[in-house]
Amino acid sequence: MSIGVILIALVGMLLQAVFIAVEHKERYVPAVVLKGSAAFVFCVIGIGAMVRTSVNQSFARLVVIGLCCGMIGDILLNLRFVFPKNGQKIFLAGVAAFLTGHILYLCAIVPLSQNLAVCLTAGILVAAALLTWIFKTLTVKLAFKIFGVLYIGAIVLMTAVAIGNVLAAPGTAAWMHAAGAVLFTLSDIVLIFNTFGKEQKFSLRITNLSLYYLGQLLIACSLFFI
Repeated sequence: MSIGVILIALVGMLLQAVFIAVEHKERYVPAVVLKGSAAFVFCVIGIGAMVRTSVNQSFARLVVIGLCCGMIGDILLNLRFVFPKNGQKIFLAGVAAFLTGHILYLCAIVPLSQNLAVCLTAGILVAAALLTWIFKTLTVKLAFKIFGVLYIGAIVLMTAVAIGNVLAAPGTAAWMHAAGAVLFTLSDIVLIFNTFGKEQKFSLRITNLSLYYLGQLLIACSLFFI
């Protein structure tokens, strides 16, 4: 991975930081532009890595499309503030875009798994425990519960398989993808509690967005090492 890629990633992190500040001031239109631009950065990194690699192109393609789904999800989640009357529908559309991305990440890493049954079983158990905790703690509408089951199930399964791949065959790409998956999962847990909890806190919003963006960057950059 070159210095140029690192500089591009730093630009993305700067855009994400500015977005957080602008969104906090409730300037939602420029916030959408900034968030979309920050997401475009990790898509560009992923595409650049895919073009450079001659190994496992099918894996790289799935991850890049997943990154692009993340960019779409990013834009949609913030468009709900621009169009508040349709906020719930736009939010669910954004969740669907992220869900698609998680499924694509999972499809990319499943063929690399040497202990798939164990990973999936562990993922199902963790997802069930996590969902039980969330639904006991928060009051959530039925539509969000349905999406929540699918979404949390997909991201936890993806994370479990990614961690299993690291344990079975350690390598830079595996470590980066697994770290990115863990950060992504943690960011979503923070997002859920900050969105549906009794009180929304700016500190948790910063935590959610920072963990998420670093997770996506790690997943994108992992393609340079496959």
